[in-house]
Amino acid sequence: MRVLRARLHQIAQEAADQAASAARRSQIRTVDRSERIRTYNYPENRIADHRTGYKAYNLDTVLNGELDPLVQSAVDADEAARMTALTQDASAL
Repeated sequence: MRVLRARLHQIAQEAADQAASAARRSQIRTVDRSERIRTYNYPENRIADHRTGYKAYNLDTVLNGELDPLVQSAVDADEAARMTALTQDASAL
């Protein structure tokens, strides 16, 4: 029984380690210079967030501290990604 319990514990530990490793890998980004996050285009007064797809022609107001639309786009993108992950997990069951 001890051997069986030890093997089951080892299998559970390996599964947990694999899940944690996959979670870490999904959070790590490459250090590639071409991976853009945000573009500030001063001549066109435009800001573009490449992660969320947010674009606006109010760069001057963003630089003055009005960050609510920019932050909201990041929150919306995060919620959409989480919902997609949940639906994929639910459909896998």
